[in-house]
Amino acid sequence: MELLKQKIREEGKILSSEILKVDSFLNHQIDPMLMQEMGREFARRFQGEKITKVLTLEASGIAIAIMTALALQVPVVFAKKKRPSTMSGEAYFGRVHSFTKQEDVDIMVSATYLNQNDRVLIIDDFLATGEATRGMIEIVRQANAYLAGVGIVIEKAFQSGGQALREAGVRVESLARITKLENGKVYFEESEREVDEEGTK
Repeated sequence: MELLKQKIREEGKILSSEILKVDSFLNHQIDPMLMQEMGREFARRFQGEKITKVLTLEASGIAIAIMTALALQVPVVFAKKKRPSTMSGEAYFGRVHSFTKQEDVDIMVSATYLNQNDRVLIIDDFLATGEATRGMIEIVRQANAYLAGVGIVIEKAFQSGGQALREAGVRVESLARITKLENGKVYFEESEREVDEEGTK
């Protein structure tokens, strides 16, 4: 998706060989027009799957999940990281290891909002090791729902998450796949074209 790649080239900040900061348009400040286009693209890619629910994880995935669900005309369910006092009854749980915080976090969805009749599309902003995605897949499994696939805005293809999910038979659609972050440059999988963070080719 060229619009997203151009945004990464122009505004993405490379903090290390593993960390790409996209706070200016994706996960702190949000570009709603870009979100809308990405949501439409996810909807196009999964249009034949008869999706009934879009599932994401709070908080960074919510904006893109809403735009995808809007394009698909279905509800969004987001997994919570803390059980609120208002959540009563049965819930489905997944466990996610946070590498930045070096801790395990339980994520949960009320059983009221997912069931065996649902066809679920998981949406998230980043895919690196796949921890968050596997946690959400576990929730889908507990609900006995059908996993139609996973939509990712930015996949760090140089980390193991995407490959492991695909090898497990999960359909993963990523709008931008980055093969490496090196010397201030982003390398996208499709062309291996190097672009520095100011956008100079």
